[in-house]
Amino acid sequence: MKRKLKELFENHGNCLYTFFQSFFLEADRHFFLRTDIYNAWEKFLETEGGSQLKGTYGEDFFPGCQEMAVRAPWIYVASRPAIGIWEYYQIHTEAMEGEQISISDYLKQKERLVVGAKENANFALELDLFPFSREFPRMTENRSIGRGVEFLNRTLSGKMFGEKDNGGNRMLDFLRVHQVSGQQLMLNGHIEDIQQLRDSLRKAIKYLKSITNSTEYKEFSDRLKNLGFEPGWGSNAGRVKEMMSMLMDILEVPDPKTLERFLGRIPMIYSVVIVSPHGYFGQGNVLGMPDTGGQIVYILDQVKALEAEMKRQIQAQGIDITPQIVVLTRQIPESGNTSCHEPLEDIIGTENAKILRIPFRGEHGEVKQEWISRFKVWPYLERFSLESEKELYALLGGRPDLILGNYSDGNLVAYLLSRRMKVTQCNIAHALEKAKYLYSDLYWQDNRENNFACQFTADLVSMNACDFIITSTYQEIAGTEDSLGQYESYTSFTMPDMYRVVNGIDVFDPKFNIVSPGADEKVYFSYKDEKRRITDMHPELEELIYGETHDCRGTFENKDKPLLFTMARLDSVKNISGLVEWYAKNDELREQANLLVVAGKVDVEQSSDNEERHQIERMHQLMNDYDLDGQVRWLGRHLEKNKAGELYRYVADRQGAFVQPALFEAFGLTVIEAMASGLPVFATLYGGPLEIIEEGVSGFHIDPGNGEASSEKMVEFFRKCNENPDHWNYISDGAMARVKSRYTWKLYARKLLTLSRVYGFWKYVTNLEREETGRYLEMFYGTVYRRLAEDIH
Repeated sequence: MKRKLKELFENHGNCLYTFFQSFFLEADRHFFLRTDIYNAWEKFLETEGGSQLKGTYGEDFFPGCQEMAVRAPWIYVASRPAIGIWEYYQIHTEAMEGEQISISDYLKQKERLVVGAKENANFALELDLFPFSREFPRMTENRSIGRGVEFLNRTLSGKMFGEKDNGGNRMLDFLRVHQVSGQQLMLNGHIEDIQQLRDSLRKAIKYLKSITNSTEYKEFSDRLKNLGFEPGWGSNAGRVKEMMSMLMDILEVPDPKTLERFLGRIPMIYSVVIVSPHGYFGQGNVLGMPDTGGQIVYILDQVKALEAEMKRQIQAQGIDITPQIVVLTRQIPESGNTSCHEPLEDIIGTENAKILRIPFRGEHGEVKQEWISRFKVWPYLERFSLESEKELYALLGGRPDLILGNYSDGNLVAYLLSRRMKVTQCNIAHALEKAKYLYSDLYWQDNRENNFACQFTADLVSMNACDFIITSTYQEIAGTEDSLGQYESYTSFTMPDMYRVVNGIDVFDPKFNIVSPGADEKVYFSYKDEKRRITDMHPELEELIYGETHDCRGTFENKDKPLLFTMARLDSVKNISGLVEWYAKNDELREQANLLVVAGKVDVEQSSDNEERHQIERMHQLMNDYDLDGQVRWLGRHLEKNKAGELYRYVADRQGAFVQPALFEAFGLTVIEAMASGLPVFATLYGGPLEIIEEGVSGFHIDPGNGEASSEKMVEFFRKCNENPDHWNYISDGAMARVKSRYTWKLYARKLLTLSRVYGFWKYVTNLEREETGRYLEMFYGTVYRRLAEDIH
């Protein structure tokens, strides 16, 4: 690449100078993003001078430029020639020379453009985690990103079992450590070495073949005990025989798939802690409260699916124990008409899952009574984790088997807990703030109220310290060829006068795994399923959509039109007002369909959130400017799950469609819910929906940056439906089939529990512990994070 770039400058220097001068050197800003560079390049190629560059290496190089920093006559470029691969260059536009530079040098130049030249720039704090993982297995192909457990099993099993009896002895040690409530599991003291294990397995399998597969474990437990085996292999002869046969195969010729299946059945997970401190975590009257929305639905659905799968697996393992799940969150004494003031609450729809609430405390130990924004929680989390640890030990009767962190604050608490309790830690970011706000790192000092420096520091610590990370989609990790992934945005960045990150997050790290959630199948099901439909709710829904009710604006003049339906929080990222504007400007779409919006509040005085207040005002302005009151119905409600589910189906009955117009959506739970109900869906191409929806088969992708094209795509859909009614059915059936095959909570829970066991195994038998990295992160936490958190008021 360096040679090609040099030849490009030597052969087309004058032309390139014109390009740089016209679009970048004379601009009134220093930083340009990929879209700016790409559009400028395409525009320049259409000029007489630019046409000379067609067919040159420039057509490969410039479209791959992710960012450009300009300090005339120098231009500094961050190039992303492939997903997860970065290169950095500096170009002198007068000499027309370019050379590759280090990440550190590139970041220094960005800092200089923000805060000016600093004498100590060469001695700024740099975070570089690469040396700690130099010897650690790392993927190289971007198509493997997000398939970490497959890579680990394939790579490490070959090494571990490559030497005679090495892997077998480690497996033997691993099988010996399992206990529950004082009961030994898997192996007892009769088996002392690997040869005895092999002999006992042969004898046990021979015996098991002589009895029926359905024979219960208790009927032959004494026979196996004498051979050295304890409960945990299975509930009946068939399952025990299958487990033992898999182990024999692993000891002889290890196969990654067999290893994963075997580890996925090991009795290791009985108690799980799920951490989510911010917002109002409750089971009623919380949706729509500040910082509170889809994460509550996600976690409660997650809990129910995990408990059901844990119960099924424990029963199949032949163990008599009830699983425990605790959702750890923040107690808010002044929590209005919610239950968020209660220290302990049973989770409805579960047998033994609870919400444990621990209050935030001030500097002198006083309990914080009121809600605190997610941007301000950082000073309270360390003390919160210490108090939580004591309460968890008391509630669970010991330490948990797995800790799941949610969002940046929950992941940091999960890190603090797992580090002290020596428990496997899983991170779930959901939506990283860094990817939401443009230049939030570079200009962190201009947004001190959001405390991004503190949050990004917490992200770096928890994401590097955890045992594994699950994401809903590939894009969350590494984006696409044209867009940056959320985690990839943490690879390298700088916060001037604070620290620079040279190697932060490695998207090729095998800790990343894609585990997509689903929709609650009891709530979100096909509109065709008449037996389960809640028809008694239809009069209430008709009143909400067409009647005279409070907390709404707009009444449909023509009630026979199909409904375009959208439902989300009312904030700028969700882009609900953007959808309303698209609709308002497209006369044909207004003629073909009515727009039903369920979002936020209608009365600006009822909202305490500044961003929501701005969006409310924007919505009213659009309704007034475009005279939308006869075609748009805006409900300022937060619907209960059952009501939302039946509303999806009600809209489907009328051959409507669902629209999710977000500027970015990490996953898209409402997309899954709508598709599961049978609604054709139009959803943003930025984020999870790009992977969820198969274009033209199970829905449609729309570009939130191009409202005109997006609204035209909706018009085209309704045109086709008018011409051929089967077109609506085709997309509807495709949506339901897609969800059923890929996005269910049952699949989610099974894969998450398997990952926990597999990573727990490799952590035990190899150096997956990454203790050196952990010590480095402890220092970074103590010297940087704590200082940032203390400065928050």
